[in-house]
Amino acid sequence: MAAKRSGAESKGSHRRGVSPRSGQEPRSEPPLSLERIVATAVELLDAEGVDGLKMRRLADRLGAGAMSLYWHVGNKEEVFDLALDSVLEYRGPPEIDASQDWRGEIVHMLEDWRASMLRHPWSASLLPRRALGPNILSRLELLSKTLSGAGVADADLNVAIWSLWNFVIGATITRANFDLSDDDRAAAQQRLTGLSQHYPTIERSRLPLDNDWDGAFSKGLDFLLDGLAPRQ
Repeated sequence: MAAKRSGAESKGSHRRGVSPRSGQEPRSEPPLSLERIVATAVELLDAEGVDGLKMRRLADRLGAGAMSLYWHVGNKEEVFDLALDSVLEYRGPPEIDASQDWRGEIVHMLEDWRASMLRHPWSASLLPRRALGPNILSRLELLSKTLSGAGVADADLNVAIWSLWNFVIGATITRANFDLSDDDRAAAQQRLTGLSQHYPTIERSRLPLDNDWDGAFSKGLDFLLDGLAPRQ
């Protein structure tokens, strides 16, 4: 028969919150909340990508039971929506005056958008197939308002928005996935040099060696905005 534990020992242990087995303070997790769930989902997505986000794995990171998550979110798809929208919040200049520098405002918005997605590479591939949340809708509203204020006609506004959207998403996905080493680039250029009679222009421009992603994005955006500038 096991020895009977003294009442003083038992009460003292529970009063101090000490585990009778280990003598250590029990680990205490912060209360489960929607904010914690979303923040932890972003961390998991950053670490393991879209395929790595499972409700059980998310619950383990939170130190909670999987079923307890469903008090806060309906399903994994909602977690994706919330995580995506949370990383696309735009904290731009507090005052927008599109009439004075509409191009500068748009460049700031789109560079910030690209930078946000590069910090969270899973977001660029996830965005086209998710419901648009309030943060991305706010970005699009501000972009539309700035273009409209600069004189882009309503009939051209959607084309302008989609053109800029496609440019940002495409540039981000390419940058996130086309990340060759210097040795790989040099080997690609050497191979192209051997085929220069077939591909003289890209061999001459040394396309495989060009890894100025930021410069290409900035200059390409200028090309687009030149085309969108209202004709006088």
